[in-house]
Amino acid sequence: MNKTLPPPENYRRLNKKRFTSNIGFAILAIPLIIFILFIGFMVFYLFKNGINVVSWKFLTQPPEKGMTAGGIFPCIIGTLYVTFISLLFSVPVGLFSGIYLAEYAPNNIITQVMRSSIRALAGIPSIVYGLFGVALFIRAFQIGLSVLASGLTLGLMSLPWIITTVEESITAIPNSFREGALALGATKWESIRRNVLPYAFPGILTGVLLAIARTVGETAPILFTGVTYFTRQIPRTPLEKFMALPYHIFVLATQHDQLTKVRPIAFATAVVLLIFVLGFDIIAFFTRMRFAATNKWQV
Repeated sequence: MNKTLPPPENYRRLNKKRFTSNIGFAILAIPLIIFILFIGFMVFYLFKNGINVVSWKFLTQPPEKGMTAGGIFPCIIGTLYVTFISLLFSVPVGLFSGIYLAEYAPNNIITQVMRSSIRALAGIPSIVYGLFGVALFIRAFQIGLSVLASGLTLGLMSLPWIITTVEESITAIPNSFREGALALGATKWESIRRNVLPYAFPGILTGVLLAIARTVGETAPILFTGVTYFTRQIPRTPLEKFMALPYHIFVLATQHDQLTKVRPIAFATAVVLLIFVLGFDIIAFFTRMRFAATNKWQV
């Protein structure tokens, strides 16, 4: 079979385009590589200075001798406690609100204003939520400085994120899934519950886990609403003060009268907090990969 070869000029043009394309990809990849190297160095630095302090005793004992010795057990329990309360508040409200906006809300100016407001709230600095938590839960509701006030404040902070994630995940499901169920006589809610939510679940779960990861590491919202400098006691009720990992790092790094002596403990606490956050991110990643592999309609 005769085949016409392109002239040498076309080869030169093709090679020039490939070279230009490769240069463009390299320029785009450089910022990403620098960012990954920076993050990798930060993680290495934290582990290098703090991993030697982390032990079973460090994880299970309260601070001792003015926080210059002992462990961080009250900080771990307090962080988990306040995160759990924030989820109890934010996940149901965020889930129902996202379903309403995606499936039931009319497409008018009021709904558009609501969506814009929710997205704007997601970008507000966390310290503003802390001040709002003081005004609402501490002064208006008279809850007092406590795990409950901090958990509700953190729930308010993560709520716009969860609502947006739920709405985006549900909107991404093709309309044919709904139309098929409606054609068989199902109600609108039945079509949503059986044909939409199961397929939107990976995106919703990923958003919730990422919101948890952000909640675990926040300091400003709990700074004014319930976290305390030091206590050996674990909160027995939601109306007591508590210690938390991010605030403990802040105290040891900036407020302690023996900064040099407690610096290894601060690094070790940062390592534990980083493991918590990375753990939630890894769970979100593998959960999404697992459900993406089973949802063949996305392929």
